[in-house]
Amino acid sequence: MAEVSATMVKELREKTGAGMMDCKKALAETGGDFVKAEEWLRKKGISRAAGKASRVAAEGMIGTYVHGGRIGVIVEVNCETDFVARNTDFQDLVKDVAMQVAAANPKFVSREEVPTEQLEKEREIQRELLKQQGKPEAMWDKILVGKVEKYYEQVCLVDQLWVKDDKKKVGEMITERAAKIGEKVAVRRFVRYEVGEGIEKKKDDLAAEVAKTLGQA
Repeated sequence: MAEVSATMVKELREKTGAGMMDCKKALAETGGDFVKAEEWLRKKGISRAAGKASRVAAEGMIGTYVHGGRIGVIVEVNCETDFVARNTDFQDLVKDVAMQVAAANPKFVSREEVPTEQLEKEREIQRELLKQQGKPEAMWDKILVGKVEKYYEQVCLVDQLWVKDDKKKVGEMITERAAKIGEKVAVRRFVRYEVGEGIEKKKDDLAAEVAKTLGQA
């Protein structure tokens, strides 16, 4: 496969609206040829799905998932029509999103929801760690960019690796499903409950248990 730079990925992403990993794969598969890469995305239905981003998705469904009676999730996923909301492919997508929330315990749907003060607090923590590690201060800003990206991958649903396929992110999985469904699809909100949450006691790693169960499915 051809060597693909971040600049190339950024340019194709801006042109097509497709996800970063999809753009990178398209360029790698086509030897870095932008025209062929765009065609590759179109054939996969990815560019078509990205083009629906400005459309209104006000229908959809509320999905639920309960793991072992100890972790429960309620999620709202929207689409454009009630017809699609009754479609099996869409309902399977909603279930997968709910299971992802149960397993990976995100705090936000996307990075746009992360409060500025919380993001700055994370940067301060990482700066202090870099200081303790003796990293040159001149390198901090560059290193922090990667640290912040890792933070987003931990707390933002669409930036997390999908528990059923860790070669793609949840956002990319949703984009691919939306292309197949033929409508704009968006996760609006979710809530996650865990038995004993907030009560001081010894707790098992239930999120890890869910992820392990999904991996064996």
